[in-house]
Amino acid sequence: MSSRFSRMIYVGNLPLDIREREVEDLFYKYGRILDIELKIPPRPPCYCFVEFANARDAEDAIRGRDGYNFDGCRLRVELAHGGRGQSSSGDGRGSGGGRGRGGGGGGRFGISQRSEYRGVA
Repeated sequence: MSSRFSRMIYVGNLPLDIREREVEDLFYKYGRILDIELKIPPRPPCYCFVEFANARDAEDAIRGRDGYNFDGCRLRVELAHGGRGQSSSGDGRGSGGGRGRGGGGGGRFGISQRSEYRGVA
């Protein structure tokens, strides 16, 4: 099995009003998502970590979404680095986000409100 960090991507330069469902809409077509950890810092830009079920899906997502224009923001998508250790809160998750894949209807098949383009699966 691949290591967690070979399956996890960093997504930077997200808009301030981003929602977890919109991140899921951006990346679900690349493979099964295990977790989305959205970070909304006091100063922009927002960022998140997306964990895929396998490393190849993460690589495909990087190739497909790095430089993508999302709501006027050019996304920065790369493999996540594991060098930071635990956050100051001590739970290893930082602040805000980390709800994972539970709850809320629609998610995977919901249509993003931000794009004029619609895909057919």
